Amino acid sequence: MNIFVGSLPFSLEEADLRESFEAYGAVESVKIITDKFTGRSKGFGFVEMSNDDEAQKAIDELNGATVSGRTIVVNKSEPRPEGERKSFNNNRGGFNRDNNRGGGFNRDNNRGGGDYNRGGRY
Repeated sequence: MNIFVGSLPFSLEEADLRESFEAYGAVESVKIITDKFTGRSKGFGFVEMSNDDEAQKAIDELNGATVSGRTIVVNKSEPRPEGERKSFNNNRGGFNRDNNRGGGFNRDNNRGGGDYNRGGRY
């Protein structure tokens, strides 16, 4: 079972998180999510345990527990449906020098709506 762990102290290491969960059973993997630019923890992570009963016991007992002065959130991780992921490929607004029909600032073919494109064609 994949387990989400949130509100983690930023100073917590993966080894510390693993140790907390190993008290309830075998831990397959531990991953604390970090910022890709700074490398600093984002304050949440995932723990994977092979035995669902042990994982559920860990969830029940660790959810709401205090770790280094912070109350952590622990629950079963549900995979996000594909349709709900953020997409940056189809961004229609903003700056575009070519043939933008959306809003925002547009230098050339002034066809879009928005505050900076008054009088354009539609």
